[in-house]
Amino acid sequence: MTLVGVDVADRVLGGWLGRIAGNMLGKPVEQGDHWTRDRIDRYLRQADALPLTDYLPEPVEPGVELELRPEWRECVRGRIHGSCRDDDVDYAILGLDLLETYGFGFSTEQVGELWLLRLPYLQTFTAERAAYRNLADGLKPPLTATYDNPYQEWIGALIRADIYGWTSPGEPRRAASLARRDAVLSHTGNGVYGALWAAALISAAFTAPTVRHAVDEALAVIPASCRLARTVRRVVSLHDTRMTWEDTLTTVAGETAGLGWIHTIPNAAVLTAGLLYGDGDFTRTITLTVRGGLDTDSNGATAGSVAGVLTGADAIPAQWKDPLEDTVRSAVFGFDGVRISELAERTVRLAQAEG
Repeated sequence: MTLVGVDVADRVLGGWLGRIAGNMLGKPVEQGDHWTRDRIDRYLRQADALPLTDYLPEPVEPGVELELRPEWRECVRGRIHGSCRDDDVDYAILGLDLLETYGFGFSTEQVGELWLLRLPYLQTFTAERAAYRNLADGLKPPLTATYDNPYQEWIGALIRADIYGWTSPGEPRRAASLARRDAVLSHTGNGVYGALWAAALISAAFTAPTVRHAVDEALAVIPASCRLARTVRRVVSLHDTRMTWEDTLTTVAGETAGLGWIHTIPNAAVLTAGLLYGDGDFTRTITLTVRGGLDTDSNGATAGSVAGVLTGADAIPAQWKDPLEDTVRSAVFGFDGVRISELAERTVRLAQAEG
């Protein structure tokens, strides 16, 4: 693939803005066993906010605020002043710091060293917390991923993959190779494949003519027989039959039932549906993805990253960008309050240095 005619800086900034906006959109309803697709849409109907074209509205029914994430007041329309802290953004920042510190030849052990140095333990969750604990106890990869870790195929490694796509524009296999070295610190199987797939998806979005092309390219970096690949292909096939977005998600939810709302497989299905039915439109992509439920902030973030790279920052509607005030909160040591534009500029420098 060629980058001729591609404004990489605008696309990278679009990826960062998209990730942060999508994360903020999904944050208030990030509790997939409670905030089902039907319950999210009921909330939006009560606030007369369907079709959804902006951040979530404040709750209008008494008591509903108690069901939202505690951070909801910083994430709903009219109350946003810069992005709130979240692990879905922390890991993108940490990945940037990793590449700046160790270069593209980094090792899995160095990923772990940077976690211990830069990331507070209580701001890690599920597989990442298990791996962090194992690191602190002196274990080395791959034992950090497998010892006393029941979350090995959950979504954590997938949400860490964006930086590898942003710094490998138009090179999905290279992006996937970088993502693998990060992912195996904490994940195995489909947990690792999710990271490879996401990194490749974002990388492909720089040069793919459509989002469908990017989805197809990303599938090529993971084993065709793995459950992740089979699930993504299933969503693609249902979309091809012109089945509605709602019916597609209902069908695939039945086929992935029992895996839990933070597992990579059902979330990849929601994400793929959001991308395909969003069809390159930034607002439609992130709103459909979040309305799909499950791990709403993680899925919204990855969908926003892909859509932001596809469209570029200039084309992202102002209602998503302006409230972020070019500022991001972060638990990563040394990065709290950093400018989003600075993160993007540093990412572009890495991409250009390696390219």
